[in-house]
Amino acid sequence: MYESKATVVSNNHNHTLEPLALVPTPYPNFINQIVNGDCLTVLPQLAARSVDFVLTDPPYLAHYRDRSDRKVINDDRAGWLTPAFAEIYRVLKPDRFCVSFYGWSQVDKCFAAWRAAGFRAVGHLVWPKRYASAWRFLGYCHEQAYLLVKGNPPLPTATIRDVLEWRYTGNRLHPTQKPVPSLKPVIEAFTERGDIVLDPFAGSGSTLLAAKILGRRYIGIELDAEYVKTAKRRL
Repeated sequence: MYESKATVVSNNHNHTLEPLALVPTPYPNFINQIVNGDCLTVLPQLAARSVDFVLTDPPYLAHYRDRSDRKVINDDRAGWLTPAFAEIYRVLKPDRFCVSFYGWSQVDKCFAAWRAAGFRAVGHLVWPKRYASAWRFLGYCHEQAYLLVKGNPPLPTATIRDVLEWRYTGNRLHPTQKPVPSLKPVIEAFTERGDIVLDPFAGSGSTLLAAKILGRRYIGIELDAEYVKTAKRRL
């Protein structure tokens, strides 16, 4: 695991991390960067208890294809799910939050992975949409995420509602692109300026951009090199 390499992409530099033998790379090396690599390889290089908040949109295990036949890497397998959230739990500070989008048809697998890692669910977030992502037995007109905790965080000073506004992106940059304005209230509620926000399934970088706009630091990990380039342009 520690002998893998990952390419780090920042606003100005591309370079390759040297293999690590025994200890993780200190997390400051990753701050305000997006890493092109597998989160199962990159997350072990972050120090334990080193990030303040996680907001992520992992593959939904739904074999998804959009109207342009675009796919999401690893959306057709679940072997990564449990080890990924175990690492997410490890790098998150105690008494902090993780918000994870999920596919409702595979929620049993997601809950099993979250609970195995040590997370507890304390809330459910919904973003109603004015359009349907698909029409089958129902018209699927919302996005959803669980609010998970590590430990026992205090109540936030300003509590947000669990139903939030959705802004349509057109999915121009990514087949499951999330709108920055819809992510900002979540980041603002559960972090403070200067906190480190992690997205280990960063896609086109919406979480990272929302964090940057709000004055938070960020760490992104994305397996697809083309989406890393897109995120870099946006940032």
